[in-house]
Amino acid sequence: MKCRIIHESRHSMRVRMEIFRMTLDRAEALEYYLRSKDYVVDVKVYDRTGDAVITFGDREARSRIVEALAQFWWDDPKIKALVPEHTGRALSREYEDRIWLLILGRVFRKFCLPVPIQIIWTVVSGISYILKGLKCLAKGKIEVPVLDAAAVTASMLRNDFSTAGSIMFLLNLGDLLEEWTHRKSVDDLARSITLKTDKVWVKTDGPDVLTDVKSIHAGDRIIIRTSNVIPLDGNVVEGTAMVNQAAMTGESISVEKRPGSVVYAGTVVETGECVVEVTKVAGSGRYDQIVRMIEDSEKLKSATETKAYHMADRLVPWSLAGTVITWLLTHSANRSLSFLMVDFSCALKLAMPLSVLSAMNEASQLNITVKGGKFLEAIAEADTIVFDKTGTLTRSHPEVVQIVPFDGTDMSEDLRLAACLEEHFPHSVANAVVEAAKKRGLEHREIHTKVQYLVAHGIASTINDRKIIIGSYHFVFEDEHCTVNPEEKDRLDAIPDEYTHLYLAYDGKLKAVLCIFDPIREEAPAVIDWLHELGVSKICMMTGDSQRTAGAVARQLKLDGYYAEVLPEDKASFIRREQEAGRRVIMLGDGINDTPALSEADAGIAVSSGAAIAREVADITISADSLYSIAALRELSMKLMLRININYGVIIGFNGSLIALGAFGLLMPATSALLHNISTIVIGLHGTTRLLNDEDYRQTEQTGKLQILPEKRTETAD
Repeated sequence: MKCRIIHESRHSMRVRMEIFRMTLDRAEALEYYLRSKDYVVDVKVYDRTGDAVITFGDREARSRIVEALAQFWWDDPKIKALVPEHTGRALSREYEDRIWLLILGRVFRKFCLPVPIQIIWTVVSGISYILKGLKCLAKGKIEVPVLDAAAVTASMLRNDFSTAGSIMFLLNLGDLLEEWTHRKSVDDLARSITLKTDKVWVKTDGPDVLTDVKSIHAGDRIIIRTSNVIPLDGNVVEGTAMVNQAAMTGESISVEKRPGSVVYAGTVVETGECVVEVTKVAGSGRYDQIVRMIEDSEKLKSATETKAYHMADRLVPWSLAGTVITWLLTHSANRSLSFLMVDFSCALKLAMPLSVLSAMNEASQLNITVKGGKFLEAIAEADTIVFDKTGTLTRSHPEVVQIVPFDGTDMSEDLRLAACLEEHFPHSVANAVVEAAKKRGLEHREIHTKVQYLVAHGIASTINDRKIIIGSYHFVFEDEHCTVNPEEKDRLDAIPDEYTHLYLAYDGKLKAVLCIFDPIREEAPAVIDWLHELGVSKICMMTGDSQRTAGAVARQLKLDGYYAEVLPEDKASFIRREQEAGRRVIMLGDGINDTPALSEADAGIAVSSGAAIAREVADITISADSLYSIAALRELSMKLMLRININYGVIIGFNGSLIALGAFGLLMPATSALLHNISTIVIGLHGTTRLLNDEDYRQTEQTGKLQILPEKRTETAD
């Protein structure tokens, strides 16, 4: 594809595609094509101008980007397959166009139409507001529509059609922005919880095959095991499983699925295993189902937002009462109308959602996906944070550094068997085992029977009618009562404590111990200190690892507490006890065993490289690149709540002052309306400004990625 570079710097370039008109579909194809390249850090495509701004790491990446652009073609089916079913670009374009049309229409009527035509337009437009107010009164409610109708009606009765037109314009703009905010939040939420399951096991006549979801066709049979997210709609043809359908139907109780039962994409197998014959391929309606499920939900609103909305309605009777009392005392129409010309609702309903949406967008720039405003509020108010260890406080890419064979077994064969089992249930430790086998060139074909995953314990299967298991010490020796040869007991005790240990046993005897090096993230100590500075009083760790391993990590990070060898229900129980004590809790994890705690917490945070079910259940997803995201999210959330509260006070105080000045005859109604409208726009625009200052970010020379600088963070919000 022909294009030209119109500007570039050390880590970015702006290219212009040689095309007469870039459609939304073509813009998406270009954006997701470039995002699929591992040497591209970030990309933004502007369809109106045909430009793409590409961020990269080094000069070598620049050359590869130029080569990739030369090979790009709009109609390539492989490129089109990279684009998700819904991206949000079309929605944003729709509302951008509607807002500009509203503004241009207002300017045209104000300066181009004769006054009589303007009056007719205003009267006709005002009828809808009057009808809404009457319907509200007919229901016995005195809320914002009544005040809007009264303000519009009073202005027209005084022949002040200009003020009436201004009021309706701002009300329309506020409603449009509120609708956009809501729909975009729903759209972001729907897309964020749309499945990110990339691979699925396909049942064939031979061994099961791990296949890309996008390659699955209707009629293919896929295997779904315990704690797997079902990636596609289909019918159960083999096996029995208990499926949690809350994400689709709202049912809180798991449903048993037997042969002949229908299963839906996005639901989760809690226990059991089944084979599903696919009826709908990827991207065939799940998004729309999710949107319908959450469209009317209050989940997106924080308590602060809801308070502002209700306050707007509660002030309406007082405004109407003030109008009547002022008329009775002064017999001045101008003074009485001052209560109607100033509407708290416009500013409250405009500034609050814009502030939340802006904060969510700012978080997304740091690779943080937030599924609703209430979770930002929970992050801001939390005083307890619970961390999982593996893949969270430690690196998400651990390595197998040592294999200790027992009972005369071969080290390579032990690793082959371990990888054969672990590849069915991807987790950071399981991935390490599979990767170790891959590096050693060990192919591990399916020689075992059905694989069973026991959450927080391990994996079990059979080979030649003999049981094979892999998992924790507790699972292998205490639950399964496996043994080790007495003469090898000293070798078992001598295995270094600094490693995470994975025990492999066959036919009741220990065959090998895999030592996993699980290094603590370099930034973890600084992040813990930062969170303490930001007011988090209790930071603890809960892990299934041994007491010795957990204790060493906790001491190194100076945590407020740690709990080792815990089960998933233990994590959830701890969070409930904290909540019963009046504390708000954040849970951060990445594995299947973290999902109960992620659901229980006030805000559950999953790491993007973690298990699909953890990302599905979590309220927030952060990049696996750096833990600084947690502290940055805390600071951003605190500043958002401070901004909302400040805006709340400014709106009430400023508009209350306008009413008072009007009631005392110091401001004319038209002037009050003008100042009110200006303040609404200013407060709304202020709500879209960045919460974290530019000094809080940096672009690394090595990768070009946007990162947080904890040493440059600021203490004030605005």
